[in-house]
Amino acid sequence: MRPVEGPTAGLILGHGAAGGVGTADLTAAAEAANDAGISVALVEQPYVVAGRKSPAPARQLDTAWTTVVERLRGGEFDGLPIVLGGRSAGARVACRTAAELGAVAVLCLAFPVHPPGKGDDPTKSRLDELDAVDVPVLVVQGDSDSFGMPPEGPGRTVVAVAGNHSLKDADAVRDAVSAWLAEHLTWS
Repeated sequence: MRPVEGPTAGLILGHGAAGGVGTADLTAAAEAANDAGISVALVEQPYVVAGRKSPAPARQLDTAWTTVVERLRGGEFDGLPIVLGGRSAGARVACRTAAELGAVAVLCLAFPVHPPGKGDDPTKSRLDELDAVDVPVLVVQGDSDSFGMPPEGPGRTVVAVAGNHSLKDADAVRDAVSAWLAEHLTWS
């Protein structure tokens, strides 16, 4: 947990398929949110906590995520507007569960539009997960991300930053998240 005193919202962030919550981009997003008066919870999926490297199927990821978000809504984030988000696979989970969980916005870091090398195969696209979100969405994406670049869309802001899927430019991520949060802080 990264709480702030008198928060205006709660941001719940999940990690990507390959790791935990200590990545540079998740840290930068959490710092930007804290600076904006938003408390942050960084959530590790059960497979990571158990020391496994392979992610669980999407349904299990969504169920574990939903359980944690509901617990936070009834506890530390009680009464607060909730922003869901994550990096890569965690961003997909946030998009898939946003409506069910009543999110007021979604923050996606390095959203995997398609598997690397599969951009020409429409059956591999994951844009439907982004398109299904009907609250404001920020996507911060590396301009050379092999997982693709999502288009802007209704209610969706896409910020391209230098780099690939790793989003190692923490300052660029922090700046993008800060600017977007400042524009959308009407949630409270």
